[in-house]
Amino acid sequence: MPALMEPPPFSPVEPVTEVLHGVPVTDPYRWLEDQESPRTRAWISEQTRYARSYLDSIPGRQRIRQRIRDLVDVETYDSLHKVGSQYFFRKRIVGQEQFCICMREGVDGIDEVLVDPALRGTGPHTAVKPLRISPDGQLMLYEVKEGGERTGTFELLDIRSRAVLPDSLPRGYLRGFAFAPDNRAFYYVHEGTGENESTSRVVWEHTIGADPAEDQEVFVAGEGRNLRLHIIPGTEHLGLLVTRFEPAVVTDFYLWRFGGTEPERIVWNAQYTLGPQLLDDGRIFSLTDRDAPNFKIVEIQRCQGSAPEFRDIIPSSDAGIQNWAVTEDRIFVSYVRNLQTEIAVFDFAGQRLAYVPVGRWETTRLMGASEDGDQVFLERESFAKPNELCTCVPGKPDVKVWAKRKIPFDSQRVHHTQVWFPAKDGTKIPMFLVGLSEVLDAGSHPTIMTSYGGYGISMTPQFSILVAFLIERGCLFALPNIRGGSEFGAQWHQCAKRRNRQVAFDDFLSAADWLFQSARTEPQKLAIFGGSNSGLLVAAAMTQRPELFRAVLCLVPLLDMLRYHLFDDARMWSEEFGTADDRADFPALFSYSPYHNVRSNQAYPATMMVSGDSDQNCNPLHARKMTAMLQAANVSHSPILLDYSEHRGHSPVLPLTTRVEALTDRCAFLCNQLGLTGSRER
Repeated sequence: MPALMEPPPFSPVEPVTEVLHGVPVTDPYRWLEDQESPRTRAWISEQTRYARSYLDSIPGRQRIRQRIRDLVDVETYDSLHKVGSQYFFRKRIVGQEQFCICMREGVDGIDEVLVDPALRGTGPHTAVKPLRISPDGQLMLYEVKEGGERTGTFELLDIRSRAVLPDSLPRGYLRGFAFAPDNRAFYYVHEGTGENESTSRVVWEHTIGADPAEDQEVFVAGEGRNLRLHIIPGTEHLGLLVTRFEPAVVTDFYLWRFGGTEPERIVWNAQYTLGPQLLDDGRIFSLTDRDAPNFKIVEIQRCQGSAPEFRDIIPSSDAGIQNWAVTEDRIFVSYVRNLQTEIAVFDFAGQRLAYVPVGRWETTRLMGASEDGDQVFLERESFAKPNELCTCVPGKPDVKVWAKRKIPFDSQRVHHTQVWFPAKDGTKIPMFLVGLSEVLDAGSHPTIMTSYGGYGISMTPQFSILVAFLIERGCLFALPNIRGGSEFGAQWHQCAKRRNRQVAFDDFLSAADWLFQSARTEPQKLAIFGGSNSGLLVAAAMTQRPELFRAVLCLVPLLDMLRYHLFDDARMWSEEFGTADDRADFPALFSYSPYHNVRSNQAYPATMMVSGDSDQNCNPLHARKMTAMLQAANVSHSPILLDYSEHRGHSPVLPLTTRVEALTDRCAFLCNQLGLTGSRER
């Protein structure tokens, strides 16, 4: 193990004490919230130098980097769209830093590059992605991002001439977009940043080729940062979805006929989820949890001057609806039922016609339908097999592979099993165990574990480069299906939502206890990792039971749960977590907030925090403050590191070389702490 020749950089303590609901709360590193201050930038530079002194000296690092590059640098496709006989998608070939946007005529046509970000001359962190194709296939809206930012700029391409039109939208958030039926104009909702920032939520009509200053207001939803306005495209109408966070979420839905005047209000003050789609024949279908916690699909029938009628098309069931897609005469609906993906096909009367074939213990995601509704797009993967892009034709629900990643990984050697363990409250929780056959058979082995535990997101079999790399080296991978997801319906989510969040952490800790009790591993061989909400999970587990873990990899996390809602748009997550402003939420947040539960003179496991300036979802202040807190409190010899980059954010759009280096750092850190070699031979 490389020795750290010096203590971590000094982080000045400047306590700020506030009284929240009668409880004094002290924040020693509030000054690190100011990202652009000279002292914060100097602190980040010192942390980077300190982390590199460790990471760059790990034995076998070069072998690790080469293997990571072998796994990552393969031909890859994503973001598939189809209009007529033309396919539009992103493609990255071997050695290319970023994806290009490409087009193919027919299934077997030649891939033509439409947009190559390398030709912009802005560096390798510029990424592009297709967002919408006009119904006639002549115009393409695409997004341009710099690094991992959540915002972007938006450009319009004339597909025939390959010319970028002057009709662009500046840096910001595009909340909705639709082409006019004649393609001579488009409609958009845009929230700018910086000088362009405005709290006015407006649908604008822009005539292609005209001066943007002449854009016309179609609909004004109102003012305020707690307001969201989205566009639902249709052939004769635009749907306008207005969501207000008050703090309860309230939704209104309007219809505006192209060329009309005032929109018609269809639904108002809805305190339930509404996800409408406009059909070509004028009907409105919607996904909703109105009187259906596991969601259902309804037809919203307009009633002039009175509340609409909701007619069930596809009723709620014991499994939660994950996604849905509408074609010319079919509705495809995906579920997770007992951890297994299920995709059913219905007609518009709600009659189930067929199931789309899905492999056992294979995750298949429904990605949407082509513009003309003649194909449905799917993505599938498993623990051992990387994701494939697939298509399915309505009426013939057989699945055809459209593109796949050919990663040099021996999937035949990887197996998995499922076990059940008791949670703290006695609930039985399932867990996947994945590894080489000899690792699954018997014995105590180095182990990595992750989960999610929030937002109703189900943890089903998926392929991970980090996990595949470690499995090759004899690691056991554990994936418990803790509460907070929706593996067993909405109730599984509700059990660990908001003030019940500790249930998810308890389930995760119980999974670790089971691994020890079953002699699968031991604390000095167990590492945990997670990002975003999962970063919160592993940090909470580490601060509550630090003795259970050898290493923690915590990526782009939320950690200061008393202040998370004050930054960026995180206040929109109050339904999931609650906020410290709410007297009833405060005790639960304070009891588990990782930043507030670091204890002085505690031996903490080796910890690698990962974040960056461009994260506008989980503000990097969380990682900065937590790193300082842990470094000051830790009395073990284990390193506490911050891996930080100005370009890193929440969007996975970093260039190939940067991704290889980042994965090399993470895998080298885990290999070093778990005693794994950089080569595949054990």
